Amino acid sequence: MKKRWIILMLSMVIIAISGLFVGEPSFKCDFTKINAADVAWLITSTIFVLMMTPGLSFFYGGMVGAKNVISTMLQSFIAMGLISILWVVFGFSLAFGDDIGGVIGNPLTFLMFKNVGAGVYMTATGKVLGGATIPLALFALFQMKFAIITPSLITGSFAERVRFSGYLFFMIFFFVVIYCPLAHMVWHPDGLFLKWGVVDFAGGIVVHASSGVAALAGAIFLGRRKKSTIDAEPANIPFVLLGAALLWLGWFGFNAGSSLHADGTAVKAFLNTNTASATAMMTWIFFDCLRGRKPSAMGAAVGCVVGLVAITPSAGYVTVGQSIFISFVITIICNIAVYWRSHSRIDDALDVFPTHGTGGIFGTVLTGIFIQGGLISGTWAGFIVFLYHILAVVIVFVYTFGMSYFGYWLIDKMIPMRVSSQSEEIGLDLSQHDEHYGLAHVGERELAEYEEHIKTKNENRQ
Repeated sequence: MKKRWIILMLSMVIIAISGLFVGEPSFKCDFTKINAADVAWLITSTIFVLMMTPGLSFFYGGMVGAKNVISTMLQSFIAMGLISILWVVFGFSLAFGDDIGGVIGNPLTFLMFKNVGAGVYMTATGKVLGGATIPLALFALFQMKFAIITPSLITGSFAERVRFSGYLFFMIFFFVVIYCPLAHMVWHPDGLFLKWGVVDFAGGIVVHASSGVAALAGAIFLGRRKKSTIDAEPANIPFVLLGAALLWLGWFGFNAGSSLHADGTAVKAFLNTNTASATAMMTWIFFDCLRGRKPSAMGAAVGCVVGLVAITPSAGYVTVGQSIFISFVITIICNIAVYWRSHSRIDDALDVFPTHGTGGIFGTVLTGIFIQGGLISGTWAGFIVFLYHILAVVIVFVYTFGMSYFGYWLIDKMIPMRVSSQSEEIGLDLSQHDEHYGLAHVGERELAEYEEHIKTKNENRQ
């Protein structure tokens, strides 16, 4: 019995027992303040956003080799369990609790969802937290789904070589040290970035830039995969298309839901989201063909997701024409970034940084240009707002990369983050989970070597 599992199970025991001593807030809605249409739309949007994580599982799972499909999909799927629990216990408080210095929330404000019911919550400074016409509990659930998918995005960078237990501990570290502070600074009414005039409609900074930069740090820290793993064919391209379709559908809740109302802004974000994704898909395909490649299903899937990433920070602010321009420009940048990464020593297995990281960063920069009070306004104030967007991106990059790399290093000291050479050769499905999707691709020699490796490890323990 390994200490890491004892620690995790003991944590669950403590949380379960603590739950018996927490009172429940009222869930009676005051419909003089709560708008039923907004509630219905936010419930629908929350479901859509949660669906994106299983969609991401298929998207990533189809891209890896056959002997790593299950492990890659589980790394995304497991976040729905782990992050949901952390969010209820203290995560929502860290992200949206009473402000501490503009960078983090008070962990006691909503501990175990205390005070999170059907009412509207006012901050200590007299500002509405979340929407003024929806229950706080619904806002908390909506934001939970963003917190779930963000660490899931990182997994594509170190796919096919990360130890599952090490990944769980890193997910906790990332959630507490990186995600919650960024969510607070960008989306809390008293957050530092929000006070600067930095806007992020649905997560260009909080979700995509942070996950992409953490992915880059992980790819560098864990090093390259074995050549045989890198050269493996994608296991199931139809999975990739299915995942992209689910992401596209779920993104309507991701972006349009971020209006927090069933209103014109939601419709505008909905329109811009679909337009940007369609533009990016076709741009990616056409640009590939201009460079001598054949149009591919993988390219179409990646392209549409890049468009979704690109429009996320500005979806409710820009015109539909601007959404086409933004997605077009960022798609070209991301396509070139993927090409450059493939010719570098950095083994970002599923190109998380060249797509999500690069898309989130440049999407935020272009948001600073095209929002009404941004650079396009032609005023000095607009220029300052644009500079603040640049500054926010720089801070997020430096902080996220530094803390992520430290997190990988720290956890690696306790639990080796990378699996053994034998485990990588046999595949993570079998070596980490005793399950298999593509065992036919594993030869008898590799199986024998792995069994001998496990036998030797057991003998050494004794």
